[in-house]
Amino acid sequence: QVPVVESGGGLVQAGGSLRLSCAPSGRTFSAYDMGWFRQAPGKEREFVAGIFASGGLTSYADSAKGRFTISRDNAKNTVYLQMNSLKPEDTAVYYCAGAGSLYGGDSPQGYAYWGQGTQVTVSS
Repeated sequence: QVPVVESGGGLVQAGGSLRLSCAPSGRTFSAYDMGWFRQAPGKEREFVAGIFASGGLTSYADSAKGRFTISRDNAKNTVYLQMNSLKPEDTAVYYCAGAGSLYGGDSPQGYAYWGQGTQVTVSS
C-alpha cells in the first residue's frame, strides 16, 4: 500500500496554474512535517517546498519562491501545492513526502513516506 497519494498533475501551458494534492493512505499525517519534491528526466530529485506539522512555517526552493504555495489542512489530512506562473522548466514528476520520525527539511533523506508521484507538464 502506497503511504501517500498525490493528485492534480496534468498538462498546462506556460503561465498557467495547477494545484497538487497529497493525502496519506492508512495513516494520519497531521503530526508530520511534509514536503514536495520533483524530479525531471535525467536529474536528481529536488526539494520544492516544505511545511511544518503545525502549518505555521514553510520553506521554498528559490525556483518556487513567489510562484508556489504549500499549505495543509490537518482536519482533512491533506497537503496542497498551489503552482502559479508555471514555466516549461517546472516539468517533472512531483512527489509528496511525509517526514514521519525523520527530520524533514530540504533533503529527500529527511522523509520516510513517499507517494508514486504525479506528472506535471508545462508546454511553451
